[in-house]
Amino acid sequence: MTQTRSETSHDPIKASKLFAFPEKPADFFYLLMRLGLLVCFVASVSIALLSAFSSRTRWMPFPKHLIRNVSVVSETGTTNISHILFGLAGTVQTWNKRSRYSEIWWDPNATRGFVWLDQKPTWENSRRPGVSVPYRVSEDWTRFKFSSSQSAVRIARIVSESFRLGLPNVRWFVMGDDDTVFFTENLVSVLANYDHNEMYYIGGNSESVEQDVMHAYGMAFGGGGFAISYALAAQLVKLMDGCLDRYFRFYGSDQRVWACAAELGVPLTTQRGFHQFDIRGDPYGILAAHPLAPLLSLHHLDYLNPMFPNQTQMESLKFLMQAYRVDPGRILQQSFCYNKRNKWSISIAWGYTIQLYTSLLTATELALPLLTFKTWRSWSNGPFTFNTRPVSGDPCAQPVTYFLEKVEEVGKSGSLTTYKRVIAAKEGKSCGTPEYARAMGVERIVVSSMKMDPENWKKAPRRQCCEILDNGTKYKKSSSMVIRIRKCRPRETITI
Repeated sequence: MTQTRSETSHDPIKASKLFAFPEKPADFFYLLMRLGLLVCFVASVSIALLSAFSSRTRWMPFPKHLIRNVSVVSETGTTNISHILFGLAGTVQTWNKRSRYSEIWWDPNATRGFVWLDQKPTWENSRRPGVSVPYRVSEDWTRFKFSSSQSAVRIARIVSESFRLGLPNVRWFVMGDDDTVFFTENLVSVLANYDHNEMYYIGGNSESVEQDVMHAYGMAFGGGGFAISYALAAQLVKLMDGCLDRYFRFYGSDQRVWACAAELGVPLTTQRGFHQFDIRGDPYGILAAHPLAPLLSLHHLDYLNPMFPNQTQMESLKFLMQAYRVDPGRILQQSFCYNKRNKWSISIAWGYTIQLYTSLLTATELALPLLTFKTWRSWSNGPFTFNTRPVSGDPCAQPVTYFLEKVEEVGKSGSLTTYKRVIAAKEGKSCGTPEYARAMGVERIVVSSMKMDPENWKKAPRRQCCEILDNGTKYKKSSSMVIRIRKCRPRETITI
């Protein structure tokens, strides 16, 4: 018997009772049951391992237009454009015309998001033909109460509907209108300074006091755009629908979002680069004296004069974008310098315009926008949420104005911008003093600068300095002046 047991133990099949062939029918069914349990166990372990080490998209793939060409970045990495999901408020009717604004700034290979429409459009694809921005149709919003604007309810819900899409690697939800123009590289630089795991509500208010009084000073106006961190969106989605019913008397969608954020105890974090542009007329004054902050957005451009003379608004915007793409952080940033020999004051809004005054103005005066615009609702001269200075009726006190003519990259880290003098058609008499005639002799101004480091916006804000090269004598021979913008020296001041 010892030998028999020894021989049996060397037979692996006979050694396993699990695989022993049964001699009775009852044992046969018992064996089948055990085999079935074994197969289920192996399958369960395989599925668990596959789920743990495979991408979620293997099981529930996202539509290609949601994730195409989007790089997957570690959650611990620096925020980049792939971490932002844009939600643009539009309608089928307005999108046909306003989509041209989105086409200027939207990069189909990098930008993520949708324009949210009020109904299914007639075109079959996920995008309108010739348009890069994909669309989605808002869920039923007619069940919510409203007093004046039912569409405001729909637009307010874009925040929660965007969150519920569950797209991967989203840190920020950025809302805007279908005619909002975003400057995405600057937006990334700003949002990278904040922790998306904290509850942040970031935006800007209206330029017109009458609008802020009517709605709220502490509210981010939606046309200028605002950003909701992932952490805040996760909480808003839980209370949004009930919140909308509680604030049904509010007029705008942005006011509703503000009220819902307030219920979570989250105030507005203001960024002055968001521009609602609740103004009428010529935006030149604001653009030529931009706040010391990165340009993040523009809005209401259809209601304003073109930014550049002798161009349409779309041509103006595309031209401004040329300079922006060369040096995103520097666009519209203002610098001051003086030619004390001629008693000239020079204000540069990089990539846009230069003003040359034939008198010495202080830095505080040059930083004030010229009042070239009116309030949004009443078309008045104010008040605004910032100080302004009037356009002088004395032609000799008005600046000689230059607009961007061309922009060039110099190597990988520098730029040259050229500004050409523009003589606007003015009513009344012109200035005939020798001092003004001397200034009018400068036909072009060339500005050199190093590209602005995006890290600059993480430091304490300080306006950069500029200096006139060759002491301003070169213009006498060539009708041009050369200016260099640079970082201010430690103890340097902008003093007359």
